[in-house]
Amino acid sequence: MGQRLSEDWEDKEIDVAELQEWYKKFTVECPSGTLFMHEFKGFFGVTENKAAADYIENMFRAFDKNGDNTIDFLEYVAALNLVLRGKLEHKLKWTFKMYDKDGSGCIDKTEMKEIVEAIYRMKKACHGELDDECNLLTPDQVVDRIFELVDENGDGELSLDEFVDGAKRDKWVMKMLQMDVNPGDWCNAKRGDTEA
Repeated sequence: MGQRLSEDWEDKEIDVAELQEWYKKFTVECPSGTLFMHEFKGFFGVTENKAAADYIENMFRAFDKNGDNTIDFLEYVAALNLVLRGKLEHKLKWTFKMYDKDGSGCIDKTEMKEIVEAIYRMKKACHGELDDECNLLTPDQVVDRIFELVDENGDGELSLDEFVDGAKRDKWVMKMLQMDVNPGDWCNAKRGDTEA
């Protein structure tokens, strides 16, 4: 496996007790030692929602560092660490990689619109409603505004640098590109299960 957990770690170390708790939860929910795509989708409750499922599949692939179509415990810990403790720049680079569906190194308006639509659907599926900002703007309007604020050279594509700099510079852009996901719940008790 050989994933390096230190790549995205901030100065804080994970407490041994915390790591043991993560492992316990992971092995209870994933006794095979691996988390499969269908299980990952189930944790987010998006198995029936195609657009939201696409978003989750992209997230899964970004966390599956070795490309074996599963998330093992090391990949799980690396994902938790990135989301919970990672530096903003590392999170943005990971987000860019997830959003760059065709792997071209740039995000075009079509990819961005798919992302925004998926984020809208995920927010609605997870929270039952959209926040005020999402209710006021259509996905097309959000994409146009993001490109207006972030596409510095006006080429109709966002490079990694433009994406990272734009999100750091503008709180609205950051908010619109985020989907609140709590990976700590991935292997917690789910679907009505309770801990004994």
